[in-house]
Amino acid sequence: MTAHQTTPATLAASGTPAGADSRNNALDRAQQHRPRRSVLYVPGSNPRAIEKTAALDADVVILDLEDAVAPEAKAQARTNVVQTIAQGRIRQECAVRINGLDTPWGIDDIAALAGAGGCAILLSKVEHEDTLRQAADALERRAPGHGHKLWAMLETPRAFLAAERIAGGHPLLECLVIGTSDLVKDLHARHTPERTEVLFALSVAVMAARAFGLDVIDGVHLDLHDLEGLRASARQARTLGFDGKSLIHPRQIAIANAVFGPSEEELQQARDWLQAWERRGDQGVIVVDGMLVERLHIEQARRILALAGQAERNAP
Repeated sequence: MTAHQTTPATLAASGTPAGADSRNNALDRAQQHRPRRSVLYVPGSNPRAIEKTAALDADVVILDLEDAVAPEAKAQARTNVVQTIAQGRIRQECAVRINGLDTPWGIDDIAALAGAGGCAILLSKVEHEDTLRQAADALERRAPGHGHKLWAMLETPRAFLAAERIAGGHPLLECLVIGTSDLVKDLHARHTPERTEVLFALSVAVMAARAFGLDVIDGVHLDLHDLEGLRASARQARTLGFDGKSLIHPRQIAIANAVFGPSEEELQQARDWLQAWERRGDQGVIVVDGMLVERLHIEQARRILALAGQAERNAP
């Protein structure tokens, strides 16, 4: 266990109720009212694609220095991304997927980004909490007080078996991103429309994220022409508890936003619950349209309305 790791067991040993710290973290995160319904990957080696993101309705843009960039183009892609961030050309929330710290480019990616500010650092193929500490230490050495958050990709069997340790592995971590393509390959499984082959891993990731107050983003849908398949996998992910979906093309954004955003019916229900709660005072339990509504439902309603409001303000 690392010095930074927080688990329910260590909380109990310290006299803190298990889960209390992670619930507080979740509340702090929710109070930011930051929707992450649509998370679009954009190659760092493609300046034209980066420029086009300003007109897109994606909640998050991930500038990719890893899989989307050929080895001979990685240095130039890094320069493109640093300049993009420094010039404030990404309108949305942004993250940068860097190369693995065990590759020839990973540490150089961190060194270049440390002083740029503004974007989270997405670590690929995280299998152990030590990777988080290594990245955080490298950032702090190069730019003390840098302000970067960390995101971690879970893509391998080892990663999902270590999901709890990774999710609680460092205070800078705020989001888990799932890589289902690598996982299916490593499992020697087959891609199916129902995603039966990865359901266990997806649920483990959501459980770990929620235990430590993190957001969690589903993996990509690879078939750009199969929009109904995208819609189905997004609905499944939302049912499981995911906050949004990773995307590889702008045409996928509208579906992700619709599926992971609240419907008009959900928004109206949230408004009705809040109005009734405020009108009757904090009674602990009220009945609205025949439904029992408790304080936990009111917290959920406030979150839904706040996220919907922020999404509307973020739109281009």
